[in-house]
Amino acid sequence: MVVSEEEYEKCKSARPLFFGNNGDTVFKFERPGLFYFISGVSGHCTRGQKMIIKVLDIEPEEQEPTAPSPQSSNENAPTIHSKAAQITPITITISTLFALLSF
Repeated sequence: MVVSEEEYEKCKSARPLFFGNNGDTVFKFERPGLFYFISGVSGHCTRGQKMIIKVLDIEPEEQEPTAPSPQSSNENAPTIHSKAAQITPITITISTLFALLSF
């Protein structure tokens, strides 16, 4: 379950922000920030089946220099553009994460 920070600390949630219990739950992170997860099975959270995930924001794209740079011998070499390397929203299988935490 995805819960508020307060509910995370108490290991209780009457109204989770997200709930899945089919054993193959997928949660898509669509914003940066902290996400608080607790197990919805009674007693599991108090025994440590909880986690906080911090999703970082994509760094802003660098500005192009205003003055043209000097020509080099590598002018025909391929370049990497930051837009091509942008991170897409992350999808995590929650049951896999809790399975890893239970060891």
